[in-house]
Amino acid sequence: MNGAVPDEAVLDAIAGRRSVRAFLATPVPRKTVTRILNVAARAPSGTNIQPWQAVVLTGAARARFCDRLIAHVRAGGPAEQEYSYYPQRWRDPYLSRRRKVGWDLYASLGIGKGDRDATARQHLRNYAFFDAPVGMIFTMDRDMEIGSWLDLGMFLQNAMIAARAFGLDTCPQAAFARYPATIARLLDIAPDRQVIVGMALGHRDPDAPENGFATNREDAASFARFVEE
Repeated sequence: MNGAVPDEAVLDAIAGRRSVRAFLATPVPRKTVTRILNVAARAPSGTNIQPWQAVVLTGAARARFCDRLIAHVRAGGPAEQEYSYYPQRWRDPYLSRRRKVGWDLYASLGIGKGDRDATARQHLRNYAFFDAPVGMIFTMDRDMEIGSWLDLGMFLQNAMIAARAFGLDTCPQAAFARYPATIARLLDIAPDRQVIVGMALGHRDPDAPENGFATNREDAASFARFVEE
């Protein structure tokens, strides 16, 4: 309806979503995670095929998985990527945006440009889900096409927004796509399923400096063209 009063709670949940990179150890009840996933599953999908699958890790299982994956990465385990998340050749405005978020993140952590050891340590924190008590690995059947990848993206966004309703935060993590074969082995994921992405879920650490900066977003005027006449 034109001129309708918006539900600010919905808008605030979307605007308040952040990729949080430091979490408290506070547990998240299983029923909360289940409800978040059930709400997320209301995402649209072509002909309602609902192509997403999730492995939810908590407690000792999460710790065991993280320890083994981190050990593999530290040992120099080769990358096993099965798809390219980023463009093969960077150009502006995308390159500038990427550089800014990286510089802002590392500046918040006091990591200087060229400090490879500190950068590597921070990167490894991905594989501990940034200490979140809940870690999730999302997969799809390998015979799904690009439309299902769009479906999965909408499902993931739903999960991240639903988490805000419980005062929780998330971080979607493409870093897990670097080691799909190792992850599949550690989690007994069937060969006909492809590891796509991970996600951390929990209570953000309010004192962590890396949670204190916000990324910029372009205004609609810069990317939307309205055709009205």
